[in-house]
Amino acid sequence: MLYNTLHNRWLRMVACVAGELICAAALNLFIVPLNLYAGGLFGLCQLLRTLAQTYLGISFGAYDVAGILYFLLNIPILLLAYKTLGKNLVVKTAICTISYSLFYSIIPIPANPIVEDYLTACLLGGILTGVGSGIVLTCGGSSGGLDVVGLCLSKKGSQFSVGKFSLSFNAVLYMACLILFSPEVTIYSVIYNFFAAMVLDRMHQQNVTVQALIFTREDESSLAQFIIDKLGRSVTYWNGVGAYTGETVHVLCVCLSKYEIEELIHTVHTIDPHAFLTVQEGTRIYGNFPRKLE
Repeated sequence: MLYNTLHNRWLRMVACVAGELICAAALNLFIVPLNLYAGGLFGLCQLLRTLAQTYLGISFGAYDVAGILYFLLNIPILLLAYKTLGKNLVVKTAICTISYSLFYSIIPIPANPIVEDYLTACLLGGILTGVGSGIVLTCGGSSGGLDVVGLCLSKKGSQFSVGKFSLSFNAVLYMACLILFSPEVTIYSVIYNFFAAMVLDRMHQQNVTVQALIFTREDESSLAQFIIDKLGRSVTYWNGVGAYTGETVHVLCVCLSKYEIEELIHTVHTIDPHAFLTVQEGTRIYGNFPRKLE
């Protein structure tokens, strides 16, 4: 099920849209009713909406225009990304951004908070947002906003990584919230964002690097060639001897993301059903190891 979903283009897109639905529902049901602010570009849209209502006297009625603002601000970002990151990623990002903006706009915001305790609401909202965002990223999509800007800066050789850029932006955003609103609003907004980021790190499999050791008696060159051609990873292999049987065995070592391990396991067992495979997560890698977006 997981293998088919991750490696079927249409199922991945459906999963991305479902992830955006989870994110939008988490915000509208738990965070927005308490007048808290998300991080990133969407948090900026929420802030602009509040400033327009409070200081410019613009009334939007019961409608929350933050979703529309988010979509509009993503248009120039997507145009920039089209030249820098390529068509496929931009198309997926556009679909995810439209879905997120639509869901945020149509999911009703409760007149009274479903969960009145701020900490509990931040915990629930953060967990759901992290799960939804993790599904989107694991399936090769992106909600747009700061992630795309950070990727563009990184690809152009800027010292800002995606994480550093997002952290710097959120620091400025929440500093503005601290000046404009009560400290409680800012503190709980940061707590919500922290929970969301923590769960996202657990969910986002491209961020988890693993080392796989494969022990097989079959032709190691065919398996190595598959890893090179399909996964775009290099392989080191050597011959070993099984201490129990005394027979020669081929050992292959490859480093890849957790997102790719499902396909590797599937292929190893197709070529050699009796192969022995070990996987070690959290491997630190230095040097030539490309981080893939999709």
